[in-house]
Amino acid sequence: MKKNKTIVVTGGLGFIGSNYLNKYVLQHKDYLFINVDCVTYAANPKNILVSKAKNYIFEKIDIRNIKKLEAIFKKYKPTHIIHFAAESHVDISIEKPSIFVETNIIGTHNLLLLAKRYNIQRFLQISTDEVYGSLSKNAPAFTTLSSLAPNSPYSASKASADLLVMAYHSTFGLDTVITRCSNNYGPNQDTTKLIPKFIILLLQNKKVPLYSKGENIRDWIYVEDHIDAIDIAFRKGKNGSIYNIGGNCELSNFEMVKKLLKLTNNNEKLIEFVADRKGHDFRYAIDTNATENELGWKSKMKLETGLAKTLEYYRRNAKSK
Repeated sequence: MKKNKTIVVTGGLGFIGSNYLNKYVLQHKDYLFINVDCVTYAANPKNILVSKAKNYIFEKIDIRNIKKLEAIFKKYKPTHIIHFAAESHVDISIEKPSIFVETNIIGTHNLLLLAKRYNIQRFLQISTDEVYGSLSKNAPAFTTLSSLAPNSPYSASKASADLLVMAYHSTFGLDTVITRCSNNYGPNQDTTKLIPKFIILLLQNKKVPLYSKGENIRDWIYVEDHIDAIDIAFRKGKNGSIYNIGGNCELSNFEMVKKLLKLTNNNEKLIEFVADRKGHDFRYAIDTNATENELGWKSKMKLETGLAKTLEYYRRNAKSK
């Protein structure tokens, strides 16, 4: 059967990309999914549960290498791109910013060049709320009309990529959609990130390192809610639009750690306050009303349920090693 869409999915072995593929490869059997991933520390082939599906193909390619990337376009003749691939760890971006420029900016531009050259029907850019910068405690949440004001090399590289996507839409007429999401949690997340890192430490009754006093505030969303929004934006999003995706669940890092302590039957003696991160954004919050009204999407997972599911995943994963 001829597939009605052939989709290059970049970074599909990573956290959000693998969750997207695991659900939607099976739901969209009339799509052919080409998972393009260079398999960094944040990627894991074991994340993929649909590797034997007839409409799934994996290609080990670095998006910084445009020649090898173009070979994929010549071979499969894709019709759409969903671009998850990114260096995303803020701490690493402070230590090694160059790799973030290379992957997040140059890699994205390579994909845009090929999207234009091969008449891609839709380019979906998966971005982050961090491009908007930092909020004070009582400031209104960011909307898609908020200015971009990134503070870390990571968020600056993602903002730059977003601007390139917008430029290819405006200048060349490329069909584009950008989604910007708040902090994700759930299965398959790289264990250097806060929730999985702290869960693993707490399961071993080890101390967790919390920046400063843990006052920084984040909005949290369960990864399945995010990928559901991505799928709707991919299929129904308006050409040239930007959609904010969030869980409407703001917590300070200290509040989040207290929830993890309770889940793992530990107490606050296991919190170790450490020196703050350089340029640590105080608060992220995004207004999702426009996304909910236009796409008919709304986050569903309650935090307590999502954290319990996440804990069970890492507990089970630790036992299987």
